[in-house]
Parts: sequence; structure tokens; C-alpha cells
Amino acid sequence: MNTQNVILVLSFALGIALKSLKLLSKDDAPVLLRFVLNVCLPPVMILAIYRATLSLDMLLVPLSAMLVVVILYFISSFVGGKLKMPRKTFGSFLIGTMIMNTAFALPYFKAIGSEELARASLFDIGNSILIFTFSYYNAIKYGSKPSGGIQWKKFLSLAPLWAMVIALGIKALSLKIPVTLVSFLEVLGQPVGVLMMVALGLAFSPRMQDFGKAFVAVFIRMGLGFAAGLGLAYLFGLQGIARTVVITGSALPVGFNTLILAEREGLDGGFAATMVSISTLIALFTTPLLIRFF
Repeated sequence: MNTQNVILVLSFALGIALKSLKLLSKDDAPVLLRFVLNVCLPPVMILAIYRATLSLDMLLVPLSAMLVVVILYFISSFVGGKLKMPRKTFGSFLIGTMIMNTAFALPYFKAIGSEELARASLFDIGNSILIFTFSYYNAIKYGSKPSGGIQWKKFLSLAPLWAMVIALGIKALSLKIPVTLVSFLEVLGQPVGVLMMVALGLAFSPRMQDFGKAFVAVFIRMGLGFAAGLGLAYLFGLQGIARTVVITGSALPVGFNTLILAEREGLDGGFAATMVSISTLIALFTTPLLIRFF
């Protein structure tokens, strides 16, 4: 385990410790994650794309993320139906397998280099598009107040999405970012990894009675997700960084947005927390291995 992995594991443990000591609570986790999403992550993405070499395979990266979500949706719908869960638990099960915690992998790719981080950020955008459209639709469908709405306003207000648009615009126009502004953006993006892992540590709260079905969901999200990502990498002929990002990204843990959508739409929040907790713990070890070997 290299230094970066140790730092992330210790940050995760710190989050658990802070919650145990009652210095912070589980309710503080969404606040930290919103800070990461809206303040720390956009500068990281802007600099990653600004410093990266654009290529055609970049378009296939977000497409692959979206295809993985759709593939796992059909698998989870079938498997979840066989498990005969209550409607709200099934809703959490379904969106948990569909939502990838792509932000979890960004600190790992950030530690490697700009090219890797740029492609990982694109994978994150593909995932985010479906989180706030297709996944959110399913959360509404199985929630306490079913309706047909999609959260377009929230999707269009995503700071990382606009950071991506700005960065691609700068790149397309061959503009130069002033050195002072680059330094400022670097400072803003520095805490991404630590804050992300502390927040996940705060949210770590597995519910013992849910372990069986939660493990099934985690296997679909990470195990079958890995298989889907590997298959798409071969199908699209992805090589190098793009291949690594797609395979690793497809096997990431259940996303924290599962908790947010479950709470917002009245799904089974305890089951959602168990999926996030189990998969995050596993991903601390599997994510660096996937990056290394694929």
C-alpha cells in the first residue's frame, strides 16, 4: 500500500473516530461532501483537463459510464425482483447498484497525473448525468411519493458539470490560465481526497440485518460492474489510461448520492447506508489494485 492509499485509509478511519468521539456526526457527512462537490472538485477538474492532451477516446469514457449504469439496471431489476424485498428497500437496492461513487477514485487518479484525472473526471460526468436523470427517476418511482419528475434543475446546477464545460472551452480556444489563478485552483483542490474519505467515514453505519441483501447489491455494483467495464473496454478497444479508468470506475463502490436520494424520496435509508458502508470498506483495497493491474 503506497503513501496515497495509506492517507486515504487513515482519513476514512478519522471520520469513524470523529463520529465515535461525537466531535462530528453522520449528519455532517453530506455537508462535507457538498463542499467537496461544489468547492474542491471543480478546480481539480478544470486543471486536469487544462493540463491533459485531448483525444477521441475521451468521448468513450463517459459513454462507458452511462452504459454500465444501464446494464446494471436491468440486472438489478431482475435480481432484486427475485429477492422479494419491500418496495422502498428494493428502490434503495436498485439505485445503489446504479450509482457509482466516482468521486471516491478521483484522489487516486489525482495522485497519478493530469491525464488520468481528466479521464476519471469525464467518467464522473457520465455517471452524474444518469444519477440526476435515470437513477433519480427510479428513486422517485419507488419512493414515498411516486411521480414522473426528473431533477433537471439540480442536474444543470452541478458545479463539476460547469467546471468541465469551462475547462473544455479554455482548451478549445487555446487560452492560458494565469499562474496565480492556477496556484489558487490547486489550493482549492488539495483537500479533495481527505475530505471525501472523512465524510465516508462519518457515513459508515452498516445495519447487520441487511448484510445479506446488501452484499448482493455490492456484488452487482462492484463485481458485475467490473465485468461490464471490462467488456466495454474490449468492445471499444480502449487502451492505456482510458481502459484503466473505465474498468476501475465501473467497479467503484455504491455512491453517496444513494443516501441522499433515499432520504429525499423516502426509500430505505438504513439499507442504503449499509450498501455504502460495505462497498466503501471493500473499495479501499480493490480500487488501488484495479488501478495498478488494469
